[in-house]
Amino acid sequence: MKFTIIPVTAFEQNCTLLWCEKTKKAAVVDPGGDLDRILSVVEEEGLTLEKILVTHAHIDHAGGVGSLAKSRNLPIEGPHQEDQFWIEAMPKQSEMFGFPPAEIFEPNRWLSQGDTVAVGDEELEVLHCPGHTPGHVVFFHPGERVAIVGDVLFKGSIGRTDFPRGSHPELLASIKQRLWPLGDDIDFIPGHGPMSTFGQERQTNPFLT
Repeated sequence: MKFTIIPVTAFEQNCTLLWCEKTKKAAVVDPGGDLDRILSVVEEEGLTLEKILVTHAHIDHAGGVGSLAKSRNLPIEGPHQEDQFWIEAMPKQSEMFGFPPAEIFEPNRWLSQGDTVAVGDEELEVLHCPGHTPGHVVFFHPGERVAIVGDVLFKGSIGRTDFPRGSHPELLASIKQRLWPLGDDIDFIPGHGPMSTFGQERQTNPFLT
């Protein structure tokens, strides 16, 4: 599996394009906006976009999901159903944060702990990691030892929990019980900022040590 990170929106959100090298089939994770930029990378790499994956339904991660799904006729997988209220609030979120109007969308498949998602011949494991939002999910590729963690964890920080239905204790439990057991060697792509490893954060992240 190969991937590239495409920062999008004024929030510099890390949208991730990942693909199966064998089939050239791709998924876009968290297309928050700037869809032209995302699609130009798809074209440059000679990929066939087959689905959209969503970690959670905050506007900077999911603002472009509805229009991309509609324009390219793509299925949407994720987040967990507990984030449905955030999806329904898309227009209000757009207004609140000064984003272009975002469409409400309905995932073709809600995801839960233990599910898997396919991208071409590649498979990612799904971990339900509530705290930042109640329906936040993480995508993990065991072969590449890489996780796409959205806004659960960052290099040197953790996700905010002061939004509706956020929970600091739940977020810490998600990190310690769902992410750390995967191993210190796991590279992770956060929703914002540079990549890091679970081991590095376990040892040095001031919110977790």
